Amino acid sequence: MTVNDGFQEHFTPRLKRFESNLERALPRADEAPTSLHQAMRYAVLGGGKRIRPLLVYSAAEALSLEDTRVDALAIAVEMIHAYSLVHDDLPAMDDDDLRRGQPTCHVAFDEATAILAGDALQALAFEVLSSDRGLTGSAAARLRMVRGLAAACGSRGMAGGQAHDLEAVGCRLDREALETMHRMKTGALIRYCVVAPAWLCEIDGARRSSLHRFGSLVGLAFQIHDDILDETGDAVETGKPRDSDRDRNKPTFTSTLGLETSRELARDLSEQALGCLREFGPQSESLARLARFAVDRRG
Repeated sequence: MTVNDGFQEHFTPRLKRFESNLERALPRADEAPTSLHQAMRYAVLGGGKRIRPLLVYSAAEALSLEDTRVDALAIAVEMIHAYSLVHDDLPAMDDDDLRRGQPTCHVAFDEATAILAGDALQALAFEVLSSDRGLTGSAAARLRMVRGLAAACGSRGMAGGQAHDLEAVGCRLDREALETMHRMKTGALIRYCVVAPAWLCEIDGARRSSLHRFGSLVGLAFQIHDDILDETGDAVETGKPRDSDRDRNKPTFTSTLGLETSRELARDLSEQALGCLREFGPQSESLARLARFAVDRRG
């Protein structure tokens, strides 16, 4: 992560605690089947910005919920995210050799093991979310979180967005079509991270709507900035070669709108997201930092 307005210092204690919890939630590397469990650990523990867990914790903070009540939620969304990256990198998808500056899972192990690792991580995410005792709340709230996560990563969410992405290779998409694709592929899970903590506590509909809109705006801003970094980023910081999307002839915001217009749009979305937090007061500072980081990061 790039140090940004004290970003790293602000989140380091929470990240250290999360990494410890995440490691414990995974099967041991020496537990059979060892190759599968090693691949799962490799995919999840190999670094990353941990934006999605931080969004979970920051939304909980804005709602005066303790971290312990959403640990399982944070772990589950990161496992879902990791599984999606493993599958996105496969030869049948984006065929990437590098992820976060390291060999992708199918390169480090093999293609079959990577597929199984992704499958197992998705299943483990739902196991954690449905059974963790720290996630206190009503049975209805837990069911809503499980159902919501399934929707966020299914055919109307992340998987559907990836299908659109594959179909769009070699095509020109307008802004509306790009936004629709990325609200599914990237935005659905990010939006879920912000809204799901609200289901654990009684808050009014207006505040839930504000969190929903915040998540939608940040998710889209995050993706636009990813497209910008694909053209302008340092490969050492991004962990992947520059122009990888252009080389695959994938439509992006920068290819559709141009670099400067994309920058302006990402910053405008981030500012709109900040406006959604006014009613939460100082408790929303962590969410505000993440909204800024979405468009300021260098990797």
